Amino acid sequence: MAISVGDKIPNVQLRVLSATGMPEPVNSHDVLAKGTVVLFAVPGAFTPGCSMIHLPGYVKNRESLKAKGVETIACISVNDPWVMDAWGKAQGADGIVMLADGGEFTKAVGLEMDGSGFGLGTRSQRYSAILKDGVVQEINIEDGPGVSVSACEVVLGHL
Repeated sequence: MAISVGDKIPNVQLRVLSATGMPEPVNSHDVLAKGTVVLFAVPGAFTPGCSMIHLPGYVKNRESLKAKGVETIACISVNDPWVMDAWGKAQGADGIVMLADGGEFTKAVGLEMDGSGFGLGTRSQRYSAILKDGVVQEINIEDGPGVSVSACEVVLGHL
């Protein structure tokens, strides 16, 4: 069952790329459970919809999110930390925390997607969430391909 409004996010280990270029473990509660957080998930870094629409919307509107009281903007994907870091740099995603999920977080929130038909294997469904101190205030899960309910512009309208 998918995570829903009122649920606390799971406490699992994720990874980011450190300044030395090595994967660094981070606890999901340390990154996502403090203050107001906008979390969005993508099926795959460097994939067309994620690279042309989803992440760019958050990059373009990061200052507007901050102006509405968002303390952390985080992008999560079932990818390795090198890919997430390279994708963030390629997209100019300064100020957005690029989280690599080995699949544990995605499984714990019940939002896995079978992308094997596209050669991706198990990935995350596309979604966005507004979190306050680790509790889900809003969750917007896409029904299928495309970016409509999880787009940054939608999140901005709900803050």
